[in-house]
Amino acid sequence: MKVLFAGGGTAGHINPALAIAGYLREKEPDAQILYIGAKGGMEERLVPAAGFAFKSITISGFQRKLTWKNVKKNVKTVVHVFTSSREARKIIREFQPDLCVGTGGYVAGPVIREAIKMGIPSVIHEQNAFPGVTNKMLSKRADKTMLAVADAQKYLDPEAKCALTGNPIRPAVMRAERMAARKALGLDERPLILSFGGSLGARKINEAVADLLVKSAETDKYQHIHGYGQWGGWFPDLLKEKGLNLSQHPNIDIREYINNMPECLAAADLVICRAGAISLSELQVQGKASILIPSPNVAENHQYHNAMAMVGRNAAAILEEKDLSGEALCKKVSELFAHAATIAELGGNAKKMAISDANERIYKIMKEVLANVR
Repeated sequence: MKVLFAGGGTAGHINPALAIAGYLREKEPDAQILYIGAKGGMEERLVPAAGFAFKSITISGFQRKLTWKNVKKNVKTVVHVFTSSREARKIIREFQPDLCVGTGGYVAGPVIREAIKMGIPSVIHEQNAFPGVTNKMLSKRADKTMLAVADAQKYLDPEAKCALTGNPIRPAVMRAERMAARKALGLDERPLILSFGGSLGARKINEAVADLLVKSAETDKYQHIHGYGQWGGWFPDLLKEKGLNLSQHPNIDIREYINNMPECLAAADLVICRAGAISLSELQVQGKASILIPSPNVAENHQYHNAMAMVGRNAAAILEEKDLSGEALCKKVSELFAHAATIAELGGNAKKMAISDANERIYKIMKEVLANVR
Protein backbone atom coordinates (compact mmCIF):
# COMPACT_ATOMS: atom_id res chain seq x y z
CA MET A 1 0.00 0.00 0.00
CA LYS A 2 1.41 3.38 -1.06
CA VAL A 3 -0.06 6.45 0.60
CA LEU A 4 0.75 10.08 -0.13
CA PHE A 5 0.04 12.76 2.52
CA ALA A 6 -0.24 16.50 1.94
CA GLY A 7 -0.80 19.23 4.47
CA GLY A 8 1.12 22.03 6.08
CA GLY A 9 1.58 25.66 6.90
CA THR A 10 0.84 25.18 10.60
CA ALA A 11 1.29 22.41 13.14
CA GLY A 12 -2.50 22.10 13.20
CA HIS A 13 -2.36 20.58 9.71
CA ILE A 14 0.97 18.76 10.01
CA ASN A 15 0.49 16.89 13.30
CA PRO A 16 -2.80 15.22 12.30
CA ALA A 17 -1.14 13.99 9.10
CA LEU A 18 1.78 12.61 11.08
CA ALA A 19 -0.58 10.95 13.55
CA ILE A 20 -2.53 9.26 10.76
CA ALA A 21 0.69 8.22 9.00
CA GLY A 22 2.06 6.85 12.27
CA TYR A 23 -1.05 4.77 12.89
CA LEU A 24 -0.95 3.48 9.32
CA ARG A 25 2.65 2.43 9.83
CA GLU A 26 1.65 0.56 13.00
CA LYS A 27 -1.17 -1.26 11.21
CA GLU A 28 0.77 -1.91 8.01
CA PRO A 29 4.56 -1.81 8.58
CA ASP A 30 5.19 -2.46 4.89
CA ALA A 31 3.16 0.56 3.74
CA GLN A 32 5.12 3.10 1.69
CA ILE A 33 4.44 6.65 2.86
CA LEU A 34 5.41 9.93 1.23
CA TYR A 35 4.62 13.39 2.57
CA ILE A 36 4.44 16.47 0.31
CA GLY A 37 4.83 19.82 2.05
CA ALA A 38 5.73 23.41 1.31
CA LYS A 39 9.33 24.28 0.60
CA GLY A 40 10.59 26.22 3.61
CA GLY A 41 7.59 25.26 5.76
CA MET A 42 7.90 23.74 9.25
CA GLU A 43 6.86 20.37 7.77
CA GLU A 44 10.26 20.31 6.06
CA ARG A 45 11.72 19.75 9.54
CA LEU A 46 8.92 17.90 11.35
CA VAL A 47 8.16 15.20 8.77
CA PRO A 48 11.70 13.77 8.33
CA ALA A 49 12.13 13.96 12.13
CA ALA A 50 9.07 11.70 12.43
CA GLY A 51 10.73 9.19 10.09
CA PHE A 52 8.75 9.75 6.89
CA ALA A 53 9.95 10.42 3.33
CA PHE A 54 9.40 14.03 2.36
CA LYS A 55 9.27 16.05 -0.86
CA SER A 56 8.47 19.73 -1.20
CA ILE A 57 6.72 21.97 -3.67
CA THR A 58 7.00 25.75 -3.92
CA ILE A 59 3.72 27.14 -2.64
CA SER A 60 2.56 29.94 -0.36
CA GLY A 61 -0.69 31.18 1.12
CA PHE A 62 -2.53 34.39 0.33
CA GLN A 63 -2.00 37.32 2.70
CA ARG A 64 -5.35 38.69 3.86
CA LYS A 65 -4.13 42.06 5.18
CA LEU A 66 -3.78 44.49 2.28
CA THR A 67 -0.36 46.14 2.35
CA TRP A 68 2.02 46.81 -0.54
CA LYS A 69 4.35 44.13 0.79
CA ASN A 70 1.50 41.61 0.98
CA VAL A 71 0.26 42.51 -2.49
CA LYS A 72 3.69 41.57 -3.87
CA LYS A 73 3.57 38.31 -1.91
CA ASN A 74 0.12 37.55 -3.31
CA VAL A 75 1.34 38.05 -6.87
CA LYS A 76 4.00 35.40 -6.20
CA THR A 77 1.33 33.15 -4.69
CA VAL A 78 -0.75 33.36 -7.89
CA VAL A 79 2.29 32.22 -9.87
CA HIS A 80 2.90 29.41 -7.38
CA VAL A 81 -0.68 28.18 -7.82
CA PHE A 82 0.24 27.12 -11.36
CA THR A 83 3.83 25.98 -10.83
CA SER A 84 2.98 23.99 -7.68
CA SER A 85 0.38 21.98 -9.58
CA ARG A 86 3.01 20.90 -12.10
CA GLU A 87 5.44 20.02 -9.30
CA ALA A 88 2.75 18.02 -7.46
CA ARG A 89 1.78 16.13 -10.61
CA LYS A 90 5.40 15.15 -11.24
CA ILE A 91 5.85 13.80 -7.69
CA ILE A 92 2.54 11.92 -7.83
CA ARG A 93 3.49 10.27 -11.13
CA GLU A 94 6.85 9.20 -9.74
CA PHE A 95 5.45 7.82 -6.47
CA GLN A 96 2.26 6.31 -7.96
CA PRO A 97 0.23 6.26 -4.71
CA ASP A 98 -2.75 4.01 -4.14
CA LEU A 99 -4.36 6.69 -1.97
CA CYS A 100 -3.83 10.40 -1.21
CA VAL A 101 -4.68 12.02 2.14
CA GLY A 102 -4.98 15.79 2.59
CA THR A 103 -5.09 17.44 6.02
CA GLY A 104 -5.59 21.05 4.97
CA GLY A 105 -3.42 24.11 4.54
CA TYR A 106 -2.57 25.71 1.22
CA VAL A 107 -0.07 22.98 0.27
CA ALA A 108 -2.82 20.33 0.25
CA GLY A 109 -4.76 22.16 -2.46
CA PRO A 110 -2.61 21.55 -5.54
CA VAL A 111 -1.56 18.06 -4.40
CA ILE A 112 -5.02 16.62 -3.76
CA ARG A 113 -6.53 18.50 -6.69
CA GLU A 114 -4.00 16.97 -9.08
CA ALA A 115 -4.46 13.51 -7.53
CA ILE A 116 -8.22 13.71 -8.10
CA LYS A 117 -7.66 14.82 -11.72
CA MET A 118 -5.38 11.80 -12.19
CA GLY A 119 -8.09 9.46 -10.87
CA ILE A 120 -6.26 8.56 -7.66
CA PRO A 121 -8.54 7.85 -4.65
CA SER A 122 -8.30 10.83 -2.30
CA VAL A 123 -9.62 11.65 1.16
CA ILE A 124 -9.30 14.79 3.26
CA HIS A 125 -9.43 15.45 7.00
CA GLU A 126 -10.80 18.67 8.51
CA GLN A 127 -9.67 19.37 12.08
CA ASN A 128 -11.82 22.41 12.83
CA ALA A 129 -15.48 23.20 13.40
CA PHE A 130 -15.25 25.79 10.60
CA PRO A 131 -13.52 24.26 7.55
CA GLY A 132 -10.58 25.98 5.89
CA VAL A 133 -10.72 27.29 2.33
CA THR A 134 -8.65 24.41 0.94
CA ASN A 135 -10.82 21.67 2.41
CA LYS A 136 -14.02 23.48 1.41
CA MET A 137 -12.82 23.41 -2.17
CA LEU A 138 -11.55 19.82 -2.11
CA SER A 139 -14.61 18.39 -0.33
CA LYS A 140 -16.68 18.74 -3.50
CA ARG A 141 -14.63 16.06 -5.29
CA ALA A 142 -12.83 14.07 -2.60
CA ASP A 143 -13.90 10.44 -2.17
CA LYS A 144 -14.46 11.12 1.53
CA THR A 145 -14.28 14.17 3.80
CA MET A 146 -13.43 13.17 7.37
CA LEU A 147 -14.58 15.60 10.07
CA ALA A 148 -13.32 16.13 13.59
CA VAL A 149 -16.44 18.09 14.55
CA ALA A 150 -19.93 17.37 13.22
CA ASP A 151 -20.69 21.12 13.07
CA ALA A 152 -18.27 21.47 10.13
CA GLN A 153 -20.54 19.66 7.69
CA LYS A 154 -23.04 22.53 7.40
CA TYR A 155 -20.29 24.72 5.89
CA LEU A 156 -19.39 22.21 3.17
CA ASP A 157 -20.91 21.46 -0.22
CA PRO A 158 -24.16 19.46 0.22
CA GLU A 159 -22.75 16.76 -2.04
CA ALA A 160 -19.61 16.28 0.05
CA LYS A 161 -19.35 12.68 1.31
CA CYS A 162 -18.70 13.27 5.01
CA ALA A 163 -17.85 10.99 7.91
CA LEU A 164 -17.31 11.94 11.56
CA THR A 165 -13.92 10.61 12.70
CA GLY A 166 -12.63 13.07 15.30
CA ASN A 167 -9.03 14.27 15.45
CA PRO A 168 -6.12 11.85 15.85
CA ILE A 169 -4.99 11.88 19.49
CA ARG A 170 -1.50 11.20 20.80
CA PRO A 171 -1.39 7.83 22.60
CA ALA A 172 0.37 9.45 25.58
CA VAL A 173 -2.63 11.73 26.11
CA MET A 174 -5.03 8.80 25.86
CA ARG A 175 -3.12 6.77 28.45
CA ALA A 176 -2.43 9.49 31.04
CA GLU A 177 -4.35 9.04 34.32
CA ARG A 178 -5.21 11.77 36.80
CA MET A 179 -4.00 10.30 40.11
CA ALA A 180 -0.79 8.84 38.68
CA ALA A 181 -0.04 12.18 36.99
CA ARG A 182 -0.66 14.19 40.16
CA LYS A 183 1.61 11.89 42.12
CA ALA A 184 4.36 12.14 39.49
CA LEU A 185 4.12 15.96 39.56
CA GLY A 186 4.27 16.04 43.38
CA LEU A 187 0.90 17.75 43.72
CA ASP A 188 -1.27 17.88 46.84
CA GLU A 189 -5.07 17.93 47.11
CA ARG A 190 -5.48 21.57 46.03
CA PRO A 191 -6.97 22.17 42.55
CA LEU A 192 -4.50 22.47 39.70
CA ILE A 193 -4.87 25.14 37.02
CA LEU A 194 -2.98 24.50 33.78
CA SER A 195 -2.53 27.42 31.38
CA PHE A 196 -0.65 27.99 28.14
CA GLY A 197 -0.86 29.98 24.93
CA GLY A 198 0.93 27.63 22.57
CA SER A 199 4.59 26.84 21.96
CA LEU A 200 5.37 30.44 20.95
CA GLY A 201 3.24 31.96 23.68
CA ALA A 202 0.44 34.54 23.56
CA ARG A 203 1.10 37.99 25.02
CA LYS A 204 -2.45 38.75 26.17
CA ILE A 205 -2.81 35.35 27.82
CA ASN A 206 0.55 35.76 29.57
CA GLU A 207 -0.43 39.22 30.83
CA ALA A 208 -3.80 38.03 32.15
CA VAL A 209 -2.31 34.90 33.74
CA ALA A 210 0.31 37.06 35.49
CA ASP A 211 -2.51 38.87 37.29
CA LEU A 212 -4.19 35.56 38.06
CA LEU A 213 -0.98 34.22 39.61
CA VAL A 214 -0.53 37.35 41.73
CA LYS A 215 -4.14 37.10 42.94
CA SER A 216 -3.81 33.36 43.57
CA ALA A 217 -0.60 33.84 45.57
CA GLU A 218 -2.53 35.88 48.15
CA THR A 219 -4.10 32.68 49.46
CA ASP A 220 -2.19 29.90 47.64
CA LYS A 221 -5.58 28.28 47.18
CA TYR A 222 -4.58 26.73 43.85
CA GLN A 223 -1.64 24.98 42.30
CA HIS A 224 -0.72 26.36 38.90
CA ILE A 225 1.41 25.29 35.93
CA HIS A 226 1.84 27.92 33.21
CA GLY A 227 3.71 27.71 29.90
CA TYR A 228 4.65 31.20 28.71
CA GLY A 229 6.13 30.15 25.35
CA GLN A 230 9.18 30.90 23.26
CA TRP A 231 8.27 34.58 22.80
CA GLY A 232 7.35 35.08 26.47
CA GLY A 233 10.84 35.32 27.96
CA TRP A 234 9.76 38.57 29.65
CA PHE A 235 7.11 36.77 31.73
CA PRO A 236 9.26 35.93 34.82
CA ASP A 237 10.35 39.57 35.04
CA LEU A 238 6.72 40.70 34.80
CA LEU A 239 5.86 38.58 37.84
CA LYS A 240 8.75 40.15 39.77
CA GLU A 241 7.54 43.63 38.79
CA LYS A 242 4.12 42.71 40.18
CA GLY A 243 5.74 41.68 43.47
CA LEU A 244 5.40 37.91 43.11
CA ASN A 245 8.38 36.02 44.54
CA LEU A 246 8.11 32.52 43.11
CA SER A 247 10.53 31.07 45.67
CA GLN A 248 7.86 31.70 48.32
CA HIS A 249 5.16 29.92 46.31
CA PRO A 250 6.22 26.39 45.32
CA ASN A 251 2.63 25.75 44.22
CA ILE A 252 3.29 27.97 41.17
CA ASP A 253 5.29 26.39 38.34
CA ILE A 254 6.12 28.55 35.30
CA ARG A 255 7.97 27.21 32.26
CA GLU A 256 8.82 28.34 28.76
CA TYR A 257 7.49 25.09 27.33
CA ILE A 258 5.48 22.27 28.89
CA ASN A 259 7.34 19.16 27.76
CA ASN A 260 5.16 16.74 29.74
CA MET A 261 1.80 18.01 28.52
CA PRO A 262 -0.03 14.62 28.68
CA GLU A 263 0.88 14.34 32.38
CA CYS A 264 0.01 17.98 33.18
CA LEU A 265 -3.27 17.76 31.29
CA ALA A 266 -4.32 14.60 33.12
CA ALA A 267 -3.52 16.18 36.49
CA ALA A 268 -5.38 19.47 35.85
CA ASP A 269 -8.75 20.49 37.25
CA LEU A 270 -9.10 23.52 34.98
CA VAL A 271 -7.29 24.35 31.72
CA ILE A 272 -6.88 27.85 30.28
CA CYS A 273 -5.79 27.78 26.63
CA ARG A 274 -6.39 28.69 23.00
CA ALA A 275 -9.01 26.82 20.98
CA GLY A 276 -6.86 24.96 18.48
CA ALA A 277 -8.50 21.82 17.14
CA ILE A 278 -6.02 19.30 18.56
CA SER A 279 -5.92 20.97 21.99
CA LEU A 280 -9.71 20.75 22.21
CA SER A 281 -9.74 17.11 21.17
CA GLU A 282 -7.22 16.37 23.93
CA LEU A 283 -9.34 18.28 26.47
CA GLN A 284 -12.30 16.17 25.43
CA VAL A 285 -10.47 12.85 25.70
CA GLN A 286 -9.28 13.79 29.18
CA GLY A 287 -12.67 15.24 30.17
CA LYS A 288 -11.29 18.57 31.36
CA ALA A 289 -13.12 21.77 32.25
CA SER A 290 -11.62 24.71 30.40
CA ILE A 291 -11.66 28.44 29.78
CA LEU A 292 -11.04 28.87 26.06
CA ILE A 293 -9.45 32.04 24.67
CA PRO A 294 -9.69 31.71 20.87
CA SER A 295 -6.93 33.32 18.86
CA PRO A 296 -8.35 36.12 16.69
CA ASN A 297 -5.34 35.88 14.38
CA VAL A 298 -6.22 32.69 12.50
CA ALA A 299 -7.86 32.00 9.14
CA GLU A 300 -11.67 32.28 9.07
CA ASN A 301 -11.61 32.90 12.85
CA HIS A 302 -11.84 29.10 13.12
CA GLN A 303 -10.75 28.96 16.76
CA TYR A 304 -13.88 30.87 17.77
CA HIS A 305 -16.02 28.31 15.97
CA ASN A 306 -14.03 25.48 17.60
CA ALA A 307 -14.64 27.00 21.02
CA MET A 308 -18.35 27.59 20.42
CA ALA A 309 -18.83 23.96 19.40
CA MET A 310 -17.90 23.14 23.00
CA VAL A 311 -19.52 26.14 24.69
CA GLY A 312 -22.80 25.35 22.92
CA ARG A 313 -22.74 21.91 24.55
CA ASN A 314 -21.87 23.31 28.00
CA ALA A 315 -18.48 21.64 27.72
CA ALA A 316 -16.29 24.75 28.17
CA ALA A 317 -16.34 28.42 29.12
CA ILE A 318 -15.15 31.10 26.70
CA LEU A 319 -13.36 34.41 27.20
CA GLU A 320 -12.72 36.19 23.92
CA GLU A 321 -9.40 38.00 23.60
CA LYS A 322 -11.15 41.35 23.11
CA ASP A 323 -12.63 40.89 26.59
CA LEU A 324 -9.52 39.39 28.16
CA SER A 325 -7.86 41.11 31.12
CA GLY A 326 -6.35 39.96 34.37
CA GLU A 327 -9.49 41.04 36.19
CA ALA A 328 -11.79 39.21 33.76
CA LEU A 329 -9.74 36.01 33.97
CA CYS A 330 -9.60 36.10 37.78
CA LYS A 331 -13.37 36.59 37.90
CA LYS A 332 -14.03 33.71 35.50
CA VAL A 333 -11.76 31.32 37.44
CA SER A 334 -13.37 32.30 40.76
CA GLU A 335 -16.85 31.77 39.34
CA LEU A 336 -16.01 28.28 38.12
CA PHE A 337 -14.32 27.12 41.30
CA ALA A 338 -17.09 28.64 43.46
CA HIS A 339 -19.27 25.73 42.34
CA ALA A 340 -17.46 22.39 42.18
CA ALA A 341 -20.42 20.94 40.30
CA THR A 342 -19.79 23.38 37.42
CA ILE A 343 -16.21 22.16 36.95
CA ALA A 344 -17.41 18.56 36.99
CA GLU A 345 -20.25 19.31 34.57
CA LEU A 346 -18.01 21.06 32.04
CA GLY A 347 -15.48 18.22 32.19
CA GLY A 348 -18.18 15.58 31.91
CA ASN A 349 -19.76 17.24 28.89
CA ALA A 350 -16.34 17.62 27.25
CA LYS A 351 -15.79 13.90 27.75
CA LYS A 352 -19.09 13.17 25.99
CA MET A 353 -17.75 14.97 22.91
CA ALA A 354 -14.57 12.89 22.79
CA ILE A 355 -13.90 10.51 19.92
CA SER A 356 -11.20 8.28 21.33
CA ASP A 357 -10.98 5.89 18.38
CA ALA A 358 -10.31 8.56 15.73
CA ASN A 359 -7.16 6.88 14.43
CA GLU A 360 -9.00 3.60 13.80
CA ARG A 361 -11.99 5.37 12.21
CA ILE A 362 -9.69 7.23 9.81
CA TYR A 363 -7.78 4.06 8.95
CA LYS A 364 -11.01 2.17 8.21
CA ILE A 365 -12.23 4.92 5.88
CA MET A 366 -8.92 4.89 4.03
CA LYS A 367 -9.24 1.13 3.53
CA GLU A 368 -12.91 1.38 2.49
CA VAL A 369 -12.16 4.04 -0.13
CA LEU A 370 -9.41 1.86 -1.54
CA ALA A 371 -11.63 -1.23 -1.57
CA ASN A 372 -14.40 0.61 -3.43
CA VAL A 373 -12.17 1.57 -6.34
CA ARG A 374 -10.46 -1.79 -6.78
